[in-house]
Amino acid sequence: MKKKENNEEKIDNSCGCTHGEECTCGEECTCEECACEEETEGCTHDCSSCPGCSGDVDPQMIIDLLTVKNRDLEDKNMRLQAEFLNYKTRTQSEIARMFRYEGEEFIKELLVIKDNLERAVALDDSDLSDEVSKFLSGIKLILGNLTTLFDKYEIKEVDALGKEFDPMKAEAVITEHDENKLENVVLEVYTKGYTYKDKLIRPAMVKVNK
Repeated sequence: MKKKENNEEKIDNSCGCTHGEECTCGEECTCEECACEEETEGCTHDCSSCPGCSGDVDPQMIIDLLTVKNRDLEDKNMRLQAEFLNYKTRTQSEIARMFRYEGEEFIKELLVIKDNLERAVALDDSDLSDEVSKFLSGIKLILGNLTTLFDKYEIKEVDALGKEFDPMKAEAVITEHDENKLENVVLEVYTKGYTYKDKLIRPAMVKVNK
């Protein structure tokens, strides 16, 4: 509202309202002493009852608001820290596992070569008089070196022959019934299985007694 003093119009701008601005308290009120920066008739925005506009702020209300806001930020920060810790742990575990079994695919390729060498050696009749047997004796030497290398890097054969069939280490490609053998025992190994450290990298292919 406008006040007149010494026949001059004087604006009381204590409430902080600007022309056409809604009161920050969000409520309409009627103040007899509300004035805006520009002269206007019929101003109905009473800012005297709004602590945010009149400057009459309740300190405890501000403290409560800031306390709630601070608690929310602390909760958010704790959640972010927990998520980051889980991510860090998971990533470190994956990296450690990757390095632990480094070279696994290469080892699988070597297993095929070892299989072929063992098949060739199996043809030897222990008669070293002919050229074939002499050739196979060289293969035996190579095979022995390869086996030593496997042992060095913790590449082990799965011990399956004559043992109870373990589906976690072998695959039964054929079943057969032999009354002289115990049930569920491996009768024959067609392809050897291997572990690399504590991981199975190739299951054994076997015949099982049923």
